[in-house]
Amino acid sequence: MKVVRFAFRPEVVRIRLQDLVLSKEMPSRARKHPKYRQIAASLASVGMIEPLVVFPTEGKYRVLDGNKRLDIYIQQKAEYADCILATADEAYNYNRRVNYLSTIGEHQMILRALRHNTAETIAGALAVDVSTIQRKRNLLDGICSEAIEVLKDRRVSPKAFPVLRKMKPVRQLAAAQMMVASNKYSEKLALALLAGTSDEMLVNLQRSTRSKTLTNDQRARLVAETDSLLQNTKAVEASYGEDALTLSVCCRYMQKLLDNKTLSSYLQAKHASVLAELQSIVESFREELGEATPPVG
Repeated sequence: MKVVRFAFRPEVVRIRLQDLVLSKEMPSRARKHPKYRQIAASLASVGMIEPLVVFPTEGKYRVLDGNKRLDIYIQQKAEYADCILATADEAYNYNRRVNYLSTIGEHQMILRALRHNTAETIAGALAVDVSTIQRKRNLLDGICSEAIEVLKDRRVSPKAFPVLRKMKPVRQLAAAQMMVASNKYSEKLALALLAGTSDEMLVNLQRSTRSKTLTNDQRARLVAETDSLLQNTKAVEASYGEDALTLSVCCRYMQKLLDNKTLSSYLQAKHASVLAELQSIVESFREELGEATPPVG
């Protein structure tokens, strides 16, 4: 039975700041970044929530994860910091690959925080205006549950939701699906979809956000093209899984053929351009999968 070795010691220890060493220098411009100021405000308001990850070396402790937090503590002239001791000097730690919080996920966290804190307290902890917390609290007002479900794991621009709010639920869902299909979640895309929305799909016909330079014919054509695009997107989504599987099988088979030295040598001698194209297709496919490309031939 294979024994799994722990990468960290289970207990949290308090270490003097003078014994901690930054793994990289903190540039002065980084201290002006909004994220840095938010972390500083959070540490001042609620203290250390996530301990630093450190590794003992030459009588000191090198910080593997948490350089910003340590730099903030140094700026605040603190004496100690909570730390987790790593068992290996490895920068690839549990916090190396972070799934960024989605816009809707952030909204839900704000709602939970407001159950026990005031908007002023949360704004102070995050170093933002109270109006920002209020906007995040009201982010999904007027957005249908189906569209929320589609966008819940996506990093949608907060400015896109007021635009979606101008559409009726059915159109909101179609617009959300279009955003996912195009992998774009900006306000500009939302405005473009709004401009291509028919009158009966709008909550309010007083739409100051729609272009006033378009004639009725141009607007009707835009609506028709937008609807056609949404339908085509749904058709592509329906066949995507089968097409991706077919491509995967073809590329795997093609790779096996190219691994045949006799065949690859023949193609190199007689059809070099064809061989180059086949290699390019296989390499692109393997890059998409994050695989190393083996030598061909």
